[in-house]
Amino acid sequence: MQINTFEEYQETYQKSINQPEEFWAGIASNFLWKKKWDNVLSWDFASPSIKWFEGAKLNITENCLDRHLAEKGDTPAIVWEPNDPEKESITLTYRVLHEQVCRFANVLKKNGVQKGDRVCIYMPMVPELAVAVLACARIGAVHSVVFGGFSAKSIADRINDAACKVVVTADGAFRGNKQIQLKEVIDDALIGCPTIEKVIVLTHTRTPVSMLKGRDCWWEDEIKLVDSNCPAEEMNAEDMLFILYTSGSTGKPKGVVHTCGGYMVYAGYTFSNVFNYQPGEVYFCTADIGWITGHSYIVYGPLSQGATTLMFEGIPTYPNASRFWDIVEKHQVNILYTAPTAIRSLMGFGTAPVQGKDLSSLRVLGSVGEPINEEAWHWFDEEIGKKNCPIVDTWWQTETGGIMISPIAFVTPTKPSFATLPLPGIQPILVDEQGKEIEGNGVNGNLCIKFPWPGMLRTTYGDHERCRLTYFSTYQNLYFTGDGCLRDEDGYYRITGRVDDVINVSGHRIGTAEVENAINMHAGVIESAVVGYPHDVKGQGIFAFVIYPGLSKDEDLTRKDILQTVTRIIGAIAKPDKILFVSGLPKTRSGKIMRRILRKVAEGDTSNLGDISTLLDPAVVQEIIDKSKQL
Repeated sequence: MQINTFEEYQETYQKSINQPEEFWAGIASNFLWKKKWDNVLSWDFASPSIKWFEGAKLNITENCLDRHLAEKGDTPAIVWEPNDPEKESITLTYRVLHEQVCRFANVLKKNGVQKGDRVCIYMPMVPELAVAVLACARIGAVHSVVFGGFSAKSIADRINDAACKVVVTADGAFRGNKQIQLKEVIDDALIGCPTIEKVIVLTHTRTPVSMLKGRDCWWEDEIKLVDSNCPAEEMNAEDMLFILYTSGSTGKPKGVVHTCGGYMVYAGYTFSNVFNYQPGEVYFCTADIGWITGHSYIVYGPLSQGATTLMFEGIPTYPNASRFWDIVEKHQVNILYTAPTAIRSLMGFGTAPVQGKDLSSLRVLGSVGEPINEEAWHWFDEEIGKKNCPIVDTWWQTETGGIMISPIAFVTPTKPSFATLPLPGIQPILVDEQGKEIEGNGVNGNLCIKFPWPGMLRTTYGDHERCRLTYFSTYQNLYFTGDGCLRDEDGYYRITGRVDDVINVSGHRIGTAEVENAINMHAGVIESAVVGYPHDVKGQGIFAFVIYPGLSKDEDLTRKDILQTVTRIIGAIAKPDKILFVSGLPKTRSGKIMRRILRKVAEGDTSNLGDISTLLDPAVVQEIIDKSKQL
């Protein structure tokens, strides 16, 4: 299954394009199936309708746990490093993880969860989060993990959209020197969530919490009431495995749906190849399981391959900027997969935090979440990899389920800030605004994929039409990624950023409409427009232009009030970095906001704004430019 030379990559890629069904059937045969498939693939991008391994029966947890027990039962499956370096790390072997997953699966069943029910998981980065995810999959329940930084309103929206039956949470979470009151946030969210019947609460921070009789119960108590015998539910390959909410260009988050068979095959195959994972290695992905990276490359991908996956509760700069390097040294980490935001943030501390740290165990470095800039790439290569470790700069999305364009470690010649080449089975094309293919090298265009792959989304939960409109309607018979892309003279791909109204902040996609809706909820705001702009650490920052007629002299206080509003409605992750108060916005006569003008202002480049004569009030542009110089 692993590709070891560039020639082998080229041959494998060609076969995967010429005979995709035969290729993926061969990859799938490396996994455990209760029943083989009747048909490898049927698809139609117009509907869209995509089905992989139809007729096959499986359970993904048997592939992640049971099949490793005989030979790897005592091998570490999950190593957990707590927020506080003074506390002990915890290691769960495959045998122990299997037992814990089966026990918690029985807890879910005891609390009324059945196959097909949706379970919302809102937890800190602790081993029990992985246990809860796998326990849902064990019994055929659909998990919806919500990132621990989201507000009560954001959680309520996600619970109601999926009509979740049970919430799994904890009393609180540690994040650097802060404590986050998770149970309190859940209590606020559940005021408006009629479908929730039970809340299972893990003790973690020992924060006092309110427990409602009949609804809330403690994880520790429930575990004692069940045994560890839980046969895996037989699932169809196309049954739902999980829903994961992602921001879109409208204010309402969309629930991306991934299914059991294709997702498993794709996550496992890409993990094994991209990172060149070798048996016994320690693999450390610094992401949160609340994001797709954590699903695919902390839980399902590594465990399906019998790997040792390291989970980390904290942040890169607490208690100091050596934290990552201390973890690498302590656990002899071989593969480190992190975000450009983290790398840029650590670069800011210089090389002192790296001095004296033994990073010699590192073999492969990886980058995820957004395109990595050249400066950060070189720092990562020189200071962390000591020029001995290939950097896999991976491009993919929540919707793709796994890595799509990336170097394969030790195989693909790398180039700073380029995602390089598509993985086997992936057929990218660049198109112009009209959808016409742009051929050849040394070209720019909108990135689309013209053939299905096993890990791709199947629908958006409860709204298939939204899935069609968002991903399959822009260009006929193509999956549109929403990203602009450059293909250079060598045929290497470089992602140039979003072309729709989505901002990539620290690797997290945030819809401009979602932030605008939150700002507009503030009592004094009439209207707002939000754009992204280059940010030294986050990659992109959020710049808000706000119409607030009754503005008093204290602009700073009003800014803080607006930030508080956004935090309450979405979460701190979506707070604007800059807020500029304006008397009007540049609009066309039909009322559409000309965002390209606002982007130019946010970027500080107002030399060439193009034609603004079609605006309803062209004078408003000069006022915005003048005001922006005072920020």
